[in-house]
Amino acid sequence: MDNVEIKKTNLEAAYKQADDNTKKLLATLFGDAVTATDNRPVTERIKTFEDACKELGDEHPLVKEWNYWQGCCSADLAAYLKLRIICAAINEGWEPQFTEDEWRYYPWFYLYTQAELDDMGDGEKQERRMIDTGDYVTEYAGFGSAISDYAPSITHANVGSRLCLRSSDLAIYCGKQFIKLWADFNLIKK
Repeated sequence: MDNVEIKKTNLEAAYKQADDNTKKLLATLFGDAVTATDNRPVTERIKTFEDACKELGDEHPLVKEWNYWQGCCSADLAAYLKLRIICAAINEGWEPQFTEDEWRYYPWFYLYTQAELDDMGDGEKQERRMIDTGDYVTEYAGFGSAISDYAPSITHANVGSRLCLRSSDLAIYCGKQFIKLWADFNLIKK
């Protein structure tokens, strides 16, 4: 019988998606190679872009693409490549099929006026994960509009995206945890 090569990243991905019985089987077959994986929830494992790269591994196509283009692209393109890696890591192997019956989730953002900010309490500002948009052109962005047709802010909720996530909780987490990258991707720097 010929030998079969199994990449550790594939084994780890299979283990993450497996039910309890399959996890036991994989642990029996592969021992420490699979059980040494970090079993914390993804929202505890992925806190930075570097965490996402580590989660996917150096051989992942998106990480290889980032390593190739790193330093050679605009801020919005760099943010997009980073967000592709982050979303792939957070999705833990789930990839959208873009079928009619599939649910996909995206972070949702708002731009507030100064008057709206003045009316908010500190707790509300903290919960909403506010950032200063002073470095961005925001006067006419319409970033929080559902049907804004002017760049940089087209945010139609019915259009597919490679930056979608498998649950609303993960979309909220990704939007809050990586808000500066989302701003770099969606807004134009001054």
